[in-house]
Amino acid sequence: MAGYDLAIVGAGILGLAHALAAAKRGKKVVVIDRDAQANGASVRNFGFVTVTGQEAGDCWHLARRAREVWAEVAEEAGIEVLQRGLVLAARHPESEAVIDAFLKTEMGEGCAKLTADEAQAHVPQLRSDAAKYALYSPHEIRVESRTAIPLVTKWLADKWGVTFRFGEAGTSVAPPVIETASGRIEAETAIVCPGDDFISLFPERMSAYAPTRCKLQMLRVVPAKPVLFRTAVMSDLGLGRYLGYADLPEADALKKRLDAEQAEARANGIHLIVTQSADGSFVVGDSHHYAPTPDPFGSKAVDDLILDEFDRVLDLPGRTVSENWIGTYASASGRWRFTDKPSDDVRIVVVTAGCGASTAFGIAEETIADLFGSQSGVAA
Repeated sequence: MAGYDLAIVGAGILGLAHALAAAKRGKKVVVIDRDAQANGASVRNFGFVTVTGQEAGDCWHLARRAREVWAEVAEEAGIEVLQRGLVLAARHPESEAVIDAFLKTEMGEGCAKLTADEAQAHVPQLRSDAAKYALYSPHEIRVESRTAIPLVTKWLADKWGVTFRFGEAGTSVAPPVIETASGRIEAETAIVCPGDDFISLFPERMSAYAPTRCKLQMLRVVPAKPVLFRTAVMSDLGLGRYLGYADLPEADALKKRLDAEQAEARANGIHLIVTQSADGSFVVGDSHHYAPTPDPFGSKAVDDLILDEFDRVLDLPGRTVSENWIGTYASASGRWRFTDKPSDDVRIVVVTAGCGASTAFGIAEETIADLFGSQSGVAA
């Protein structure tokens, strides 16, 4: 029975990020996951590493750091960066006030307001009347989640010597012994990254944060003829939902207008994100519905609301839908994450918002520093 410095339960992006941060310190790491491969939120999302629009404060700061790490990891792990940057196309005059206010904050550093013509230089299929006002950010990168997560896993094993034990559910975490359905693992410390599973491990600790689950619907849209988007695309609905914009006082008028004119979209938690894949198709979403156990069924009406916004913003006649899927992630009122400390040698880390892929590498460095102590350098 091998002994490890750190056992991580959960092989989603948050677990992988903690494995990297620990391995860089020379720690011997094992990652345990109940599934045969990562199958949760990490592989079902946009692969859109988003900085601009994240909630002001530590969320935004950790997203900036995570984006830097993502760039390094992508290059070393052979992950293609498919898009760089973001164009948020807006049509309402109230949106211009939000964009102007955002650009005056520290979060607007490096970003710029664009005209419709300038926005169309990045995304030619933007409708002019949907991009009367536009925000450009250079900070974002986009990878294909379905392939990126397995490539990060392989790279951690090959370069950093991280051991992965898939198909092995953790049943008890009490270092130096980690119990799984397949046996015992010895590890001095442990980090539990359970995603939206609040009952398998430490349920009494989890319940203190009153977590629930968010269900979202996403689609793959295929254009009738080849097109190229240089950046990801968002719209006014994003200004009304992403807290980096929506928490600004100037956003109140916009949210009031959106509530009046797009009441169904707002009631279903819809905002538009469009990212392009290597084959030219688009990952499009998404919606947000909350429940302790969301039902597994997709709604055509919700998909249609997402596509209505897609068609309002983009001119792609003849586009078709080739895939639909459901994702879920953890959510909690009034917080975007929590780190719990059951003991000196155990941490529970959960992202309770849809920004796990955008913040995980930053969160992981923070957790590892807390668990093992701060240090000025890391192993190369």
